[in-house]
Amino acid sequence: MDNISGLPDELLVRILSLVPTKVVVSTSILSKRWKFLWMSLPKLEFVDRDESLLVLKDFINKNLPLHRAPVIQSFLLSLYESREKNIKPEDIRQWVEIAVSRHLRELDVSYSSDKKENMVPNSLFACKSLVVLKLRFLTLMDVPSTACLPSLKTLLLELVVYEDQKPFEALLSICPVLEDLEVWFREDESIQEFTINVPSLRKLCLHVSYYLSSLERYEIDTPCLEYLELADWSDSPCLVKNMPKLEKAHVDVVSFAVKNVIGSVASVKHLTVCSEDVYGDGIVFDQLEHLKLCICKDDSSNVLAQFLKDSPNLRVLVISQLDVNLKTNEMGFWNQPSSVPECLLSSLQILNWEGYFGRPQDRDIAVYILRNARHLRTATFWADTNEHDVPNLEMIKGLTLSSRASSTCELVFVEDS
Repeated sequence: MDNISGLPDELLVRILSLVPTKVVVSTSILSKRWKFLWMSLPKLEFVDRDESLLVLKDFINKNLPLHRAPVIQSFLLSLYESREKNIKPEDIRQWVEIAVSRHLRELDVSYSSDKKENMVPNSLFACKSLVVLKLRFLTLMDVPSTACLPSLKTLLLELVVYEDQKPFEALLSICPVLEDLEVWFREDESIQEFTINVPSLRKLCLHVSYYLSSLERYEIDTPCLEYLELADWSDSPCLVKNMPKLEKAHVDVVSFAVKNVIGSVASVKHLTVCSEDVYGDGIVFDQLEHLKLCICKDDSSNVLAQFLKDSPNLRVLVISQLDVNLKTNEMGFWNQPSSVPECLLSSLQILNWEGYFGRPQDRDIAVYILRNARHLRTATFWADTNEHDVPNLEMIKGLTLSSRASSTCELVFVEDS
């Protein structure tokens, strides 16, 4: 301890910031110098670790007001539901308000309550120093009209409770430099429609549950977006406006009946797709170089054929099952294109098949690509021999005996454990 005590306060504070806050506070009994050292911590973390919430509440109320660092870099509150109900929304508001008063830069709060009232103070929405805001399970009912978060760049809203779309849209409207937005809507949410209109946004992850029956429509207007992750199993009408700077997208939707969704990502270079349906004609992915396609649906083989036809510059093709928890794979039989797609003749270099079952429909697709991809360098198959009881040796023979358009193509066969 003497060696550690000899270190300067600044270094000790940096070391202590790596330790849970409650442990750090316990060091105050070591000596007079250590008694106040924790009060300068730039990062505070209060987590419900299976202890009495009343004990945790008393600990926070006793120690948080004593904290005297001029700037709090990070403030974490992770409090899960408990029968004790000892922590109330007003407690959360009070603690967040103290943190905000110290030029807070990052706030992460997880807390749920049956009470329908704002669980964060109005002062939060005027915090000029806040750069990262993460809210989980809280209720958000009102955002002051005069509010502004001029420095906020990252926003996570996970299963937050809203009365309607107004507080959600109001929060987005007060973030003039927001770049990274992630939203998970609750299954029992009452929102009927919403708009994500953030001109500065570069990354958007939006998850809409299948059970969100109240949702009637939504709109995405993000002209500077570079990355989009859209998981929507509600089948609600969606208007996605032009995103000319989009480079990478992950689209997981019920169907492409809303042609606007896939049309809006047609300019991407890197695309991951899972859908029950083909997306229609008239769309060309002339910049697409890397495609990862989920094949867990009945119509997946037709979706693959359509992407091969419409992606003339495709270089990497990954065939996969995105939902690892899905126990069955219902992909139908392969109807090969009437003419060989341009990407197989001129650009495709890498084929990765993750979860190759070796069924006739799988083998037909693999053989077709091997026979027609003239510039293919490697074709790697991660074999799943358990799902459909196709022997390993039979899988290998079915592919190695197939002719290949590329004389330099290396065939790699890996057995999944």
